[in-house]
Amino acid sequence: MTTEVGRPHHHVTFAVLTAGIVTYSLLQSLVTPVLPTIQSELHTGRSTVTWVLTAYLLSASIFTPIMGRAGDLIGKKRVFVAALIALSLGALLAALATDVTVLIIARAIQGIGGGVLPLAFGIVRDEFPREKVSGAVGAIASLTAAGGAAGIVLAGPIVGALGYPWLFWLPMILTAASAVAAHFLLPESPGRSPGRIGLLPAVLMSGWLVALLVAVGRAPDRGWGSGEVIVLLVVAVGVALAWIRVEKRSARPLIDMAMMRQPAVWTNNLIALLVGVAMYALFAFVPVFVQTPTSAGYGFGASVTQSGLMVLPQPITMFLAGMITGGLSRRIGERAVVMLGLLVSLASVALLTFARSEEWELYLATTIMGAGFGFAFSAMSSLIVGAVPPAQTGVASGMNANIRTVGGSIGTALMAGVVTADLRPDGLPEEAGYTNGFGMLGVTLVMAAFAVLLVPRSRGVSVAECRPPGTATTAMANQAE
Repeated sequence: MTTEVGRPHHHVTFAVLTAGIVTYSLLQSLVTPVLPTIQSELHTGRSTVTWVLTAYLLSASIFTPIMGRAGDLIGKKRVFVAALIALSLGALLAALATDVTVLIIARAIQGIGGGVLPLAFGIVRDEFPREKVSGAVGAIASLTAAGGAAGIVLAGPIVGALGYPWLFWLPMILTAASAVAAHFLLPESPGRSPGRIGLLPAVLMSGWLVALLVAVGRAPDRGWGSGEVIVLLVVAVGVALAWIRVEKRSARPLIDMAMMRQPAVWTNNLIALLVGVAMYALFAFVPVFVQTPTSAGYGFGASVTQSGLMVLPQPITMFLAGMITGGLSRRIGERAVVMLGLLVSLASVALLTFARSEEWELYLATTIMGAGFGFAFSAMSSLIVGAVPPAQTGVASGMNANIRTVGGSIGTALMAGVVTADLRPDGLPEEAGYTNGFGMLGVTLVMAAFAVLLVPRSRGVSVAECRPPGTATTAMANQAE
């Protein structure tokens, strides 16, 4: 199926992108529920094993916008394939690792693959008919979130049946196959953005992200008022200000600050930050709540596998919601779909806050939660892609994903602090900690809903108008009109 000689049909392109995105999103979360197993197998401490997550998070936060910018400069297909190769090599090294240091390095290599998401958005915008872009972006965004949630569900059965190295062997096989398919089947980008990636802006951006995320990661254990955390936060703010100043003065910046100030961009980034706070904290702490022994007076004493089954509705409804977001957005607008998603998500948080003593209540809450975040996540991604010219799609969506990740780090740290603020003699949190924590996430979603009201009603730059002339997609878009 092709649209021009040698140029694949957009359905083929979508299938290849989907394969890469799903495996990337699985690698994000597969290790989260089984950190205690990895800690035991590699004979390391709790503080050390958490770097298996932190190293990936730091690397992805740094490389996601850089890889997006690189795709705009040298070609989205080339960089997409490179990102999948990095994921494969990192997964291979992790599967073979017999030492926690090697595993941490492997996870940092995997973080380079965070660029697949903005690159996929850019390829969709380049190659799809205009009327198909919103739906495809929404579907890919929902697959990313649903894949991350599915990783939490699948981790227990994989480890129980095959052992924890298969958390990396299976994704490695899939990412390697996806890289080969992408190399042979994806079309190369029809246009390029002028410029280069400056070393100083990249170093400064990496510096403030590392300082911020390390501070947020250590705050639950050390306390937000500890000297170490305060120093790291001050360094993060100082380096971030220096980075912004350098970017403003650069003729060809890594991140265009004028673009970041556009109302459609900064409002969506604000929503992404707040949604990240709530969504990732819920993904992390709902399974923990379910696994709490019943002797605590709450929880269900579930195993890792059982807790995965209890949250299984979440990735299913998230995927389904993302698949219908495109059509819904065409009828009521993407801004309205984001608002709908946030309100539905808020309903799930209300259930978790006030009604979580029965299993059916948890199933209902996770079902609603998946649908809500599926709508919000997908429509938000479409909004940011439609808000900028095609030459800035990669870097804009990369920064949006990055900001959402930073929000997730902050949300997880805040939730950990609230939940563990008052511990029982047996070391388990009091149930009130979960009530307060879920309530805090509900307030975050209310703030995100108010932020949606600030998003301009305009759909921004027309995808068809900005696409370089002469491409297969332009012809298809013109025919559709």
